[in-house]
Amino acid sequence: MREISSRPVRHFFVAAILAGTAIPASSADAASNRNPVRQKPSENTMQQHPYVGMWVTNDGRVRHELLPDNRYDEARGSRESAYRGRYEVTGTHIEYWDDTGFTADGDFVDDNTLHHGGMVLRRK
Repeated sequence: MREISSRPVRHFFVAAILAGTAIPASSADAASNRNPVRQKPSENTMQQHPYVGMWVTNDGRVRHELLPDNRYDEARGSRESAYRGRYEVTGTHIEYWDDTGFTADGDFVDDNTLHHGGMVLRRK
């Protein structure tokens, strides 16, 4: 009988101890404001690389702008923003993911020349 009567008391003490360690939401918010946690930059954010800017084919038909926020905007002929999406540069290699799901890649052969999809684009 003693075993049965001690369980509710034990449960009460455990609950009281656990309740004492809880931090009210307002206290947790105040503590985080005093000592902010440094978050890692998003994986979609990359360091600015030397290839940001406009790249154009010799005939001017394809105009490819690499934006500093890892997005690109490509115009074809009179069709502005024909392709848009995100890109990632690793060394001198670039990978593209169009917003519609199309993928492509290319290589910067020097600071002013990009080989992409069978085309040669030059920095403008």
